[in-house]
Amino acid sequence: MSAENRNCTSEHSLGSTLSYKISSLGARTLEFVAEIGKMAIFLAASVYYLARPPWRPSLIFHQIYFIGVGSLSIVLLTSLFTGMVLALQGFYTLQKFSSEGLLGPAVALSLIRELGPVLTALVVTGRAGSAMTAEIGIMVITEQVDALKSMAVNPVQRLASPRIAAGLVSIPILTIFFDVVGIFGGYLVGVELLGLSSGTYFGHMTAQVQMADILGGCWKSLVFAVLVTWVCSYKGYNCGHGAEGVGKSTTAAVVTSTVLILVGDYILTSILY
Repeated sequence: MSAENRNCTSEHSLGSTLSYKISSLGARTLEFVAEIGKMAIFLAASVYYLARPPWRPSLIFHQIYFIGVGSLSIVLLTSLFTGMVLALQGFYTLQKFSSEGLLGPAVALSLIRELGPVLTALVVTGRAGSAMTAEIGIMVITEQVDALKSMAVNPVQRLASPRIAAGLVSIPILTIFFDVVGIFGGYLVGVELLGLSSGTYFGHMTAQVQMADILGGCWKSLVFAVLVTWVCSYKGYNCGHGAEGVGKSTTAAVVTSTVLILVGDYILTSILY
């Protein structure tokens, strides 16, 4: 084969490879956009059916118990040690600048503005969100969702809407518990262990923490509540076939929720503060 023919063959092969990669990228982009559209429609339908009868308060209360009460112990344990670590690290950092008295507001603001809403949402995602996805996914693969449709029961209204409503109630309350217990954990380390005055710890805290900080944390917890329940319900409702499909959907729900929580935290922080 002549050198000219080899060059033509090489260029044709390179062009084919480049065309394939571009086509593959385009197909994946279209799939991503379509998935976002499906998720948005699912969320809109879930919110819409919240305002339409028949209302099922027993389902909402059941999910509040599952998400809120069931996650309370792990949230309190996480918040206690988070506050203790914040106080321990913050004390030695502030000590370098002779500002130990600012330990109280440093711990409180870190918890109220950032760590409280974010860590609460992440804990609920790992504990309740994954179970939520698996539960709905099993209902899908065992054709229980099809049975609901055959009985003229809207599956989105029965499965997704109560979970979103329960998340809007449970996760902000869990966040409040997280903040309070975390501040108490900081008190245990800063005052009881390191010898800081309790009056200094709480005095500077009440002076520096503003209502805007508290409201910002509440808004974050509400947004994260919608994100967690929405994504986990959607992934379960649209899981693949068999046990493998449920496992993949559960993993995708936890990963997607975690990423959205972290990205959403940055966006909300830039807007609220």
